[in-house]
Amino acid sequence: MKTRVTVTASLALFTGLLVAAPIASAEKVEAFLKGIREVPSVSTPATGRFEARIDSKAGTITYELAFFGLTGDVQQAHIHVGQRSVNGGISVFLCQTETSPDPTGLAPRCPKLGKVTGVLQSVNMIEGPIVGQGIAPGEFNELIAAIRAGVAYVNVHSSTFPGGEARGQIVIPQP
Repeated sequence: MKTRVTVTASLALFTGLLVAAPIASAEKVEAFLKGIREVPSVSTPATGRFEARIDSKAGTITYELAFFGLTGDVQQAHIHVGQRSVNGGISVFLCQTETSPDPTGLAPRCPKLGKVTGVLQSVNMIEGPIVGQGIAPGEFNELIAAIRAGVAYVNVHSSTFPGGEARGQIVIPQP
């Protein structure tokens, strides 16, 4: 009888731990940016790192973008839909400047160097280039699907390289 009580108590404790354990709803993605990854490649010391969490339930992407060593003034940064070695349309601005404003007006200001953080939602999606790729403005789930499929990238543009100075494909990190 004592064994049965111990097993029952242990099972109840274990079940309680499972119920109490938080379920991760956010999915981590990242990109490492370099000039050599631009299309066409550019010679620059610029580097960067993009880290984000996709929360499908909330319909958000919370991000941090850091970039360093740009040879010109930062102009803007975006997420584009496009596979490696292909230029794709801009879907959302990660940061903006007065000379290159976000059409939605929602992106934070780009720092000269360092980090910028923000939260993306369907209202951040711009009209324009991605429509030609079959993604309508506001189709945030399509952007998330492109990121998960590995066909989205981050690009930081500068005054020296207006087409992009540092680029990195967004990937799901391997454990």
